Amino acid sequence: MLKLRLSRGGTKKRPVYKVVVADSRFARDGRFIEKVGFFNPLLPKEKKERIGLEAERIKYWLGQGAQPTTRVARILGENELMPMPANGNNPQKAVPKKDRKKEGAEEAPKAEAKKEEALKAEAKKEEAPKAEAKKEEAPKAEAKKEEAPKAEAKKEEAPKAEAPKEEKK
Repeated sequence: MLKLRLSRGGTKKRPVYKVVVADSRFARDGRFIEKVGFFNPLLPKEKKERIGLEAERIKYWLGQGAQPTTRVARILGENELMPMPANGNNPQKAVPKKDRKKEGAEEAPKAEAKKEEALKAEAKKEEAPKAEAKKEEAPKAEAKKEEAPKAEAKKEEAPKAEAPKEEKK
């Protein structure tokens, strides 16, 4: 499968990319069919030297069935060579990372408080039936206590029966 993708060049921490047409089985920086542009991410977005594309050749390869990677699709969309991809929308990208964490930290205690309240409400709901059940169990326990004296009376009768046998011997 043919891909329009970026091939990395440059030195450590100073990347420069070539936009190439390559077979998807080839290595990222390896063999390619044709170089159709370049991309320098270190330059500001306003500079023209940041991206250079050969529009005719890119349109040709897209017509041949080459699929752009997500990054290349975004670059092509910005240069109006193909429609912008729909995914990749991050509404919090403009908010500094520190502020994102603060917002998340503020929301977390609120969420925890809501969870705790829900747990307390559930616990109260569970405790009410338990209390009713305990009330129902209490009469049963009293009934058992009533049965217990009967058992004790039987025990008392049994020794009396044995006592006369001992006297006979």
